[in-house]
Amino acid sequence: MKTLLQKIQSKKASVGVIGLGYVGLPLAVEKAKAGFHVTGFDIQSEKVEKVNKGENYIGDIIPQELKELVASGHLHATSDFVDIGKCDVIAICVPTPLDVFKQPDLSFVVSSAQSVANHIHKEMLIVLESTTYPGTTEEVLLPLFEEKGLKVGKDFYLAFSPERVDPGNHIYKTKNTPKVVGGCTPLCTEHAKALYEAVLNAPVCAVSSPKEAEMTKILENTFRIVNCALANEMALVCNRMGINVWEVIDAAATKPFGFVPFYPGPGVGGHCIPIDPFYLTYKARAYDYHTRLIELAGEINDSMPEHVVERLMNLLNDQAKPLKKSSILLCGVAYKGDIDDLRESPALKIWKLLEQKGAIVTYYDPCCPSVAWKGKKILSTPLTKEVVQKADAVIITTAHKDNVDYRLIAENAQLIFDTKNILSQILNIKPETLNTLHIL
Repeated sequence: MKTLLQKIQSKKASVGVIGLGYVGLPLAVEKAKAGFHVTGFDIQSEKVEKVNKGENYIGDIIPQELKELVASGHLHATSDFVDIGKCDVIAICVPTPLDVFKQPDLSFVVSSAQSVANHIHKEMLIVLESTTYPGTTEEVLLPLFEEKGLKVGKDFYLAFSPERVDPGNHIYKTKNTPKVVGGCTPLCTEHAKALYEAVLNAPVCAVSSPKEAEMTKILENTFRIVNCALANEMALVCNRMGINVWEVIDAAATKPFGFVPFYPGPGVGGHCIPIDPFYLTYKARAYDYHTRLIELAGEINDSMPEHVVERLMNLLNDQAKPLKKSSILLCGVAYKGDIDDLRESPALKIWKLLEQKGAIVTYYDPCCPSVAWKGKKILSTPLTKEVVQKADAVIITTAHKDNVDYRLIAENAQLIFDTKNILSQILNIKPETLNTLHIL
């Protein structure tokens, strides 16, 4: 019999991926493309059915590749978690949200781990990819598995390897993004490293334990939340001082050392920046430490939607218009440009605040043809000359660079509040050359 390591290296191991979302499905596809036979597990029957029909629903996946992998039998999906027992390798890629108190919600991770524990067997590798606080792999998952009478590093292998998915990134995808792995024992690390080396066209960095790997992901996203907050606070200060913050940042970015440009915006969205750093905030309390910088950065970023609405109120007031009953067109509802991802989107928070103040809100987004809003399906309005002219204000809340006619907006809008400075990037239009334009 071949050992598990030999099976991985020869790509004979049967691989399972739990969670077929933004992280799990691209990972499953890459493992199948590498030659492994992959089973995707998900509790949502709609996702399972789409995968088995070869229908893609994740932007970073090439639809034809998914169809070919399903047709060849290298990839299939199921909601029957009994099939976990047939797998040699399991990757857990489920959501790790925060609750209303910004406390970690590990229910999806724990539920998935329990499913694995029910079907765990000798010579199995389990890798957690879901972002979480340092200690989760060894303190939460490991006891569930060892309760079955198996010994980690001897009977089975357990590791953590943080996902590094950047939706819409045209350069770095799952395949070519370097990976970090940390196992509970040296043998665990060796098995996990071998798995990703067999799949990825990128370096695999091994660290001392799961804690180091878990903290690596937290550090990456804490770096981003803090620098986003700095850019947003600079925008607030510059606005009061009559300074163009975008020019300031671009000028600072000409320095070839000691500076990395981050840009302001209407808030931060997605899973990573607004959520992941608070897993460390939660865990640090157990060590009697208060992560003040993270919490302050979160406060600044969370305040940006309110700032946008307040600025809009003042801009309308200058035109002798109240916000109440004004027609507001949101240009973009996705959390970042050229994708359809609505997770934690600041545009939706702005939408909610505007409606609370009595504004009449419509939206246009070529990537999001419909949005579930207050129990209803709201459709994207067509971007026409008449629609733009009718709106009392257009707020550009997402920097879509494809499929948006910004010139139509620039030439017809009564008032434009560009929170992403996209008109300057696309059309080289600045507030001093267009009196209807205002930037963050």
